[in-house]
Amino acid sequence: MPSLKQIRRRIAGVRSTAQITRAMKMVATAKLRRAQQNMVRARPYAWELRDVIASLASHTGSELHPLLESREAKRVGVVTVTSDRGLCGSFNGNICRRTKRVLEEFPGREVELFTLGRYGHDFFRKREIKIYRHFPGVFHELEFSQASAIGGAITGQYVSGGFDRIYLVYNEFKSPVQQEIICEQLLPVEPLAEMTAWRKVDYIFEPGPAGVLDKLLPMHVNIQLWRVMLESYAAEQGARMTAMENATKNADELVESLTLQFNKARQAAITKELLEIVGGAEVLR
Repeated sequence: MPSLKQIRRRIAGVRSTAQITRAMKMVATAKLRRAQQNMVRARPYAWELRDVIASLASHTGSELHPLLESREAKRVGVVTVTSDRGLCGSFNGNICRRTKRVLEEFPGREVELFTLGRYGHDFFRKREIKIYRHFPGVFHELEFSQASAIGGAITGQYVSGGFDRIYLVYNEFKSPVQQEIICEQLLPVEPLAEMTAWRKVDYIFEPGPAGVLDKLLPMHVNIQLWRVMLESYAAEQGARMTAMENATKNADELVESLTLQFNKARQAAITKELLEIVGGAEVLR
């Protein structure tokens, strides 16, 4: 049985840990509020642009722009989005496991990774899975210029024939306690499978279909990457807030258990000392 000094020292250590996790929860809560506001503002534009691009692709031929060109997937790129920091529960582990399953869906083909976030890069590097390119520090200070640079690098590889298909794997924010892992095709841009009645319109292109697509398609890739980065960052902060709340709760419960153990041990020590005193008195009598 541990001594009173050991129990007291452990109680102090657990209380110190609880203070840290409580502070981290408060920081994550503040970051989540800002991240959620940015994400909510970006979602409608990104989703509407995606629908417009898919609708345009349905009206034009894939030969008008290389980002519409669908070819045999001999070389596949997977963009996996994780965080730069841990202490966010199963947020990163779930993404890495899902990415591994995506890699296994293309047997006999060359599959390489684009990694956003230090955790995913370290995870796959330790397992000797080929990483084509890593984009470090994107979540230190989120800016649209970062998404544009990443989008330019990815589209450049696709247009040059370096990759035949590009997928995104990321956490979509649902609520502070819930995230959903999404795997979706980024390139080539796919046309809408079914056209709703209000989208069945004949477009008049000015200056022309090719000129419009040259402007909109790279913008579409950048906007979708920006939305994904905002979604992932908000989901990360929500996961960290939940994880730190659970850690604080567990620490408080452990302190209560250790305090009870300490009181029992102290009572036992006092009882033992009283018995020794009574026993000594009896001997002297």
